[in-house]
Amino acid sequence: MSRVVSRGASAVSGMLGGAIAGAVFKQVWKFASGKDDAPQATSDEYGWREVLVAAAIQGAIFGVVKAAIDRSAARSIHRATGK
Repeated sequence: MSRVVSRGASAVSGMLGGAIAGAVFKQVWKFASGKDDAPQATSDEYGWREVLVAAAIQGAIFGVVKAAIDRSAARSIHRATGK
């Protein structure tokens, strides 16, 4: 039973983390570049540098948010189940 709960919590935390990371990235990008939207990798409007910087920032933010949420979920499950 705890495996099912753990997997369900992991799925929910993954979706929540993605949404939070996306919102944080949008605000960081807007602050850093002054533009509302980050460059798409397939867009001809942006150069390599801007596309790669945006991707690196987005990846870093996603990684930090995911780790924080995963860690919090794991600690909560441990407290609730003792495992």
